[in-house]
Amino acid sequence: MKPIKSTFVIAFCLITTYAFSQYTDVINSNRPGASRSAFSVGKNVVQLEVGPYFVKEKRTPATTYEVSGFGADFAARYGFLYEQLEINIEGNYQSDTKTYTYHEDAEDERANFKHLTLGVKYLVFDPYKDEEANKPNLYSWKANHSFKWRHLIPAVSVYLGGNYDTKNNPYTAPGIEGFSPKVMVATQNNFAGGWVFVMNLIKDRIGTDQSDFQYILTLTHSFNPKWVIFGEVQGIKSDFYADNLFRVGGARLLGKNFQLDAALTFNTKDTPSVFNAGIGASYRLDFHKDPLMDNGTNVNDEGKRRDRRNNSKVKRKKKKGDDSDDNKIRKQKKKAIDFDDN
Repeated sequence: MKPIKSTFVIAFCLITTYAFSQYTDVINSNRPGASRSAFSVGKNVVQLEVGPYFVKEKRTPATTYEVSGFGADFAARYGFLYEQLEINIEGNYQSDTKTYTYHEDAEDERANFKHLTLGVKYLVFDPYKDEEANKPNLYSWKANHSFKWRHLIPAVSVYLGGNYDTKNNPYTAPGIEGFSPKVMVATQNNFAGGWVFVMNLIKDRIGTDQSDFQYILTLTHSFNPKWVIFGEVQGIKSDFYADNLFRVGGARLLGKNFQLDAALTFNTKDTPSVFNAGIGASYRLDFHKDPLMDNGTNVNDEGKRRDRRNNSKVKRKKKKGDDSDDNKIRKQKKKAIDFDDN
């Protein structure tokens, strides 16, 4: 809820984001999808995301083999210096058994990091920072849930990271070892009705024999402030490996700092076929403090003050309207009395 996604991105988290901050009142996790949100976790926020999974692969044409085992995705994220800046470390560790079915008892026990990356992400454009343009309409539910053309303009962030691969890693191409760069552009659109669309364009292991291009498209939908579902497609293209992976799943918010999730991953080919099933959790340590405004109040207090002011305006207008109706009734009664006197 990404997303998400959330990014998987949790769509409802972004509703309460003020113009001065990437911080949200509830946790904003990238799980359970593979995409990365355009937004950071917020300054002085430490966030941990982890998800164990079961993997099953099978290659049927030519050299036939099966892979079964377990793994875990993990990430540690920290909002650093600025609201728009995030430093993170992400990885995937897998342990499995690769069985060659064309030869009895031919097995290969494997265990290593499929990837381990340290990087920084910075939000370069935020179309939602204009609070006046994005504040809710207090008089119209339809206006708050209708399509607006400005929603087509996404938030955009850039990412720069470095991979580390150990020598003789069974999950990488032969000869891949040491450090290699990774770059990414992440975009995010927040649509009415709890829909969020995230797109990642990635160039990974640049300058190696396994330099690949990836795209990830994630769509999430929040039914209410507790539940969100998502669908995702990930395309991978390199000389070492190419695939199109599909993911579906959802997440449940158990508290403003804690989220649980589950997802399935599969593809449509048999070179090899892929099936993953996993669960996960995200937890944050919230040390965020709202920045002070020119009047000495913080952003959160200022937002609450504006809400109270807007609510007061609504009440005053309603009361004024009621008073006008009462005056009309009194005038009509007076006219009726005057007519009877004549």
